[in-house]
Amino acid sequence: MNRLYHESEDWVAQGACRSYDPELFFPVSTTGPGRHDAELAKAICRTCTVRQECLRWALRAGEAHGIWGATTPEERRYMRRELVPAS
Repeated sequence: MNRLYHESEDWVAQGACRSYDPELFFPVSTTGPGRHDAELAKAICRTCTVRQECLRWALRAGEAHGIWGATTPEERRYMRRELVPAS
């Protein structure tokens, strides 16, 4: 089994997002009309006890969609650029 996905089993069930419609965490956009949903999803994430595990998973998995660990896809792309030295 892929270790990346195995690790997710340990924290996913504890996510604050589990009490909400999953579509909220996958807004059409993080700007314009989708901005409200993205901000609401990020606010829910900020209350989550497994936020760091979620963000770590999304960064390692290269998750290109949705709100994970209170970050947007754009924020995660920036974080990955900061974490990976230029060659």
